[in-house]
Amino acid sequence: MTLPALRFQQVQLRYGATPVLDSVDLSVQAGECVALVGLNGAGKTSLIKCLLDFIVADSGSIEIFGQPHRQPASRAALGYLPEQFIPPYYLTGAEFIRYLLRLQGVEYQPDRVAAMLAALDLAPAALAQTVRQYSKGMTQKLGLAACLLAHKPLYVLDEPMSGLDPRAHALLRQQLAALRARGSSVFLTSHNLADVELLCDRLAILHAGRIRFTGSPEECRQRYGTATLEQAFLACIE
Repeated sequence: MTLPALRFQQVQLRYGATPVLDSVDLSVQAGECVALVGLNGAGKTSLIKCLLDFIVADSGSIEIFGQPHRQPASRAALGYLPEQFIPPYYLTGAEFIRYLLRLQGVEYQPDRVAAMLAALDLAPAALAQTVRQYSKGMTQKLGLAACLLAHKPLYVLDEPMSGLDPRAHALLRQQLAALRARGSSVFLTSHNLADVELLCDRLAILHAGRIRFTGSPEECRQRYGTATLEQAFLACIE
């Protein structure tokens, strides 16, 4: 029996007296792409922070390929890109990628790095520039490149399309599809339901800390009797 890449079971979290996550159950199978969608403040980033052990859930369990998520070794299987990605401003692009790969025990191979930059439409000259010279879109591409070059079996991406121009947006969709083709799992958050429709096997709708729906985009439309995923999402949370 194949273990899920990621499994949340009855995860609960409160900030003081405020409930943030309420009995969240969700899994991501090996080779699957699952989107977590919801309004701002629904609890999406809080759930990811629980996964990464940045905050401790009040109850429940989280497993990464069958291992408890609080064991550091379990998190070696995942690559992560936060929504607000801010690399050290004083490093060049090449220094940042080299540093991130060294932390993962991955050799810096110039040809592979150049190919990844091209795949994300980041100019090779960016490697010699310091991050303080980068635009928002360039910074996002740098973070994605460093993350994807590590070749992990599980990627956790919080709003990965943020700040990307249309060309880079389309190229990233191709890269995420390639990850799935290689057998990697992807767990992402997104406000763009068109991306969810194109990329994801399933979506989970998180609203007010609770999972309100889990299934494929088509199943979501059918459940709520709507023509579009956007309409189904609105029907789900109302």
